[in-house]
Amino acid sequence: MRRKYLCWSIVVLCAAASAFAQGVKGAKPNIIIILTDDLGYSDVSLYGRADVRTPSIDRIGKEGLVFPNMRANCTVCSPSRAALMTGKFPDRVGVPGVIRTETDNTWGYLSPSVPTLADHLRRAGYHTALVGKWHLGLEEPNVPNSRGFDFFHGFLGDMMDSYTTHRRLGHNYMRRDREVIDPPGHATDLFTGWACDYVRERAKEKGKPFFLYLAYNAPHCPIEPPSDWLARVQARDPSLSPKRAALVALIEHLDDGIGKLLDALEAAGLAQDTIIAVTSDNGGALNFASCNDPWRGGKEDHYDGGLRVPFALRWPARVKPGECAYTGLVFDLFPTALELAGVPLPTGLDARSLTPALEGGALGTPNRDLYFVRREGGAKYMGKSYEALIQGDWKLMQNDPFSPLQLFNLKDDPQEKADLAKQTPQRVREMSHALRAHIQAGGSAPWEKPE
Repeated sequence: MRRKYLCWSIVVLCAAASAFAQGVKGAKPNIIIILTDDLGYSDVSLYGRADVRTPSIDRIGKEGLVFPNMRANCTVCSPSRAALMTGKFPDRVGVPGVIRTETDNTWGYLSPSVPTLADHLRRAGYHTALVGKWHLGLEEPNVPNSRGFDFFHGFLGDMMDSYTTHRRLGHNYMRRDREVIDPPGHATDLFTGWACDYVRERAKEKGKPFFLYLAYNAPHCPIEPPSDWLARVQARDPSLSPKRAALVALIEHLDDGIGKLLDALEAAGLAQDTIIAVTSDNGGALNFASCNDPWRGGKEDHYDGGLRVPFALRWPARVKPGECAYTGLVFDLFPTALELAGVPLPTGLDARSLTPALEGGALGTPNRDLYFVRREGGAKYMGKSYEALIQGDWKLMQNDPFSPLQLFNLKDDPQEKADLAKQTPQRVREMSHALRAHIQAGGSAPWEKPE
């Protein structure tokens, strides 16, 4: 990061949040959250990587606030999405692991009793839409139209076997609301086009704000960029390995789609009054040549390469450009969106609002635990869970259910090279006690569908 952290130090009273959110005219802002899939920390040029060009994501950061110290809520898809949609740690809402098509290898069930971000915003007068990947349920009651979204145009499942056939293990999970559809084209282009269409339609509805959750499945595997995008990257940088060139092309194609959405907002006259945030559900997959530098590890790891993600938020009418060094989690967008919409926060949230930073104030050091959990099957995990906990500068973690706990001081050792568990047993005991409390709290929510 070359630019200096600019998280201002003026403390703003929480009572001012609603007035700030609704602006001078009293209108509620439109809200767009763009969630990419497996986008590595340094797989955007905004974060300093030289071999990838992401001018659209960079633009959101340069015209808004960049948060370089944000982490996803999990190292894999479903739990991060459950946390974002509920403002709670994912095991608290029944999603400690990935929800899959195979009934013998699915590890989550989104609690039907917990309102989603879309539920809250719809009750506040917003039109709510999801375009793209859902991955929080394949059937009732956990399909988007039953979980707060007025409109759904996208993919119910976890991943596509191909970006062009849109199948998963032979199943067609493409939907327009509850209707099964089979559209031709690359999934990234489809999701971009549908999102732009939605923005143009909402522009006709004067005075009614909208919430658009645009969840791309790129750059998740299979790494299938359009051929012209791949040829462009290979011609520009022949030194790239075939794996890296393909991933860069898929990311740049994704970024171009985000640029088309920004253009659609401008053309519709909505850009100034629309909050737009962009981030990722977890770190990049190292086996597909993603880059999470300077952090150790990648997707599925509790090392920071699996958790650190790009994160930027823009609101031209109200937020000044800059950087904020706050250490937070992606699900902090949940209370942030509600506050900016003037919606009272529900009780029992684990997430914290970023609104003070957007107002020009200081978020300070979070006095909360940053808790991470993943439950997974297969021979490596055997259906067991593994966890991590960050308290201040200290991180206690397992990287699979059968390895010993490791302890790192992130301030002195940000690359997590020196395990201090044996040298500081008292710290391990204290953090283990706190971690057990989180695990117990997560046990109150079933992660299998009730019979």
